[in-house]
Amino acid sequence: MSDRDLIAECSQIIYDGFIRYNSNFHRMTKRARTRFEQRDWKGHQQDIVDRVDLYEKSVRRIVLALRKILGERVDDKALWHEIRSYFGERLNQVPDNDFIKTFFNSTTRRIFGTEGVDQSIEFISTSPSDDLHLIMSLNIRRYPYWVSLERIFETILEDFSFRIPYDDLGANADRIATLVEAHTKAKFKNDIEYIRFEFIDSFFYQAARAYLVGKLILSKGETPIVIAFKNEDNGIMVDAVFLNENEISLIFGYTRSYYFADPNSVIGAVHFLKSILPRKPIDELYTVLGRLRQGKTERHRTFAKHLINTKDKFMHAEGDTGLVMIVFTLPSYNLVFKIIRDKFGYPKTVSREEVIDKYKLVSKHDRAGRLIDTQEFLNLEFPANRFSKELLNELLEGASETVRKEGSNLILKRVYTERRVRPLNLYINEVPEEEAIAAVIDYGQAIKDLAETNIFTGDLLLKNFGVTLHKRVIFYDYDEVSLVTDCNFREIPEANDYGDEMLADTWYYVGKNDIFPEEFIRFLSMNENLKAEFMKHHQDLLTAEYWRGVQNKHKKGEVSLVVPYTSTSSTLEESY
Repeated sequence: MSDRDLIAECSQIIYDGFIRYNSNFHRMTKRARTRFEQRDWKGHQQDIVDRVDLYEKSVRRIVLALRKILGERVDDKALWHEIRSYFGERLNQVPDNDFIKTFFNSTTRRIFGTEGVDQSIEFISTSPSDDLHLIMSLNIRRYPYWVSLERIFETILEDFSFRIPYDDLGANADRIATLVEAHTKAKFKNDIEYIRFEFIDSFFYQAARAYLVGKLILSKGETPIVIAFKNEDNGIMVDAVFLNENEISLIFGYTRSYYFADPNSVIGAVHFLKSILPRKPIDELYTVLGRLRQGKTERHRTFAKHLINTKDKFMHAEGDTGLVMIVFTLPSYNLVFKIIRDKFGYPKTVSREEVIDKYKLVSKHDRAGRLIDTQEFLNLEFPANRFSKELLNELLEGASETVRKEGSNLILKRVYTERRVRPLNLYINEVPEEEAIAAVIDYGQAIKDLAETNIFTGDLLLKNFGVTLHKRVIFYDYDEVSLVTDCNFREIPEANDYGDEMLADTWYYVGKNDIFPEEFIRFLSMNENLKAEFMKHHQDLLTAEYWRGVQNKHKKGEVSLVVPYTSTSSTLEESY
């Protein structure tokens, strides 16, 4: 086979591989409608796992095919440079071609184990895709306002119908109309006119909810609108209506599971979401739509650009020193970076491989608005002179299996990135007592929310929880995360005599998966007043009976879904 034919064949293999991946992605995504209509929440949760795994499986399959056809030339960079050029020339005007280029890059990085960025064989994007044609091609349904809000929302609900009927079409339309009218009057007084409503022509499915995403165009400005639907015994009903950026930002937040939505243009949908959530990073919008690899590409691109245009240095993140991870941040950027240590401090007993598996578990699980989204990067390259001396020394000495210095750069073999939040143990000592009490109560609720989704956090220390800008408590330290169903919750046996109680070690046998909730009290490192408030609301967390009850629900196959709504500043939990 000539080089020209070989280049064309390899390009075809990669392109066909992406098309197959993308078709499977769409197939799984479209299935969300049926899951919602049939209330098949267990099936939906399995789809979350399968869709996350889909990309990596697809790339591995293509790499195997390329190794077979290229043989000894599989690592010929000159040939791959030609493949990249040939491949890229044929993607102009191809819808969502950024995804195809990212897929190509994933393939070459797996073949070469690329460290940093190799511009000779990778597609380098300097800015988010702003292809006006693709943005404008997003299917939008537009509804001009004529006479009444009730009538317009009846039309909208009829257009966006399900195979399951609404429990009461008129009542649902009236509810939306009432909330919209109250919001617009409060925000704009009476000096406005309704012009039209616009909605993306696709439902957004997550857990037990379906969402319509749109905006209200007014004579003086516009406002976002998101309508949440739920499916109950009597049919589909409107569960909530969100009309301000803060509420909607939390719905599309980095602590929630990825949406199942199938707009005709992903780029167009991302730009629409950006128009109603201007403070939300582009990378998070791609990620929340389930396009995880494109989200990673955008996160790396925007951070790399920021790094070039700033001078501050990476330094240790605020908070207690981690026993498993070295955690650092760039003060001018809202991310933290986590590197696995070579050796873990006492009393940690997990292995490096187990830690990696824990982070993979979280990436595929229903995060219930309580687990921060973590993105894993391999072989990142940063200038060594951008690290503080103290941090640089610790990375090279304490994480030598992961970090090495190569010339003037630092190579990070594996690094996890997360949005930066305020550690709970610092937060409660910085805010007024009323806010500290609210945070401590929400800390207990976070543990319960996660338990309902079959997650036991393991380490309950306050330093492993954080507070978001919305003052919501989330968990971010995953090295001891496990499934509730894998734990053995026990009461502490009574001592035989005083001598047993005086022993330095326990007088009773402790198995590998044994958990003693009575001991949780020692994790509550807070003042007596905060501790009393916590116990008032969450004393049941300190009983094995509570945990066995949650465990039994999961073992019976009951699926608990946590739906966080900012409009009530609380979390609504439902069991099915």
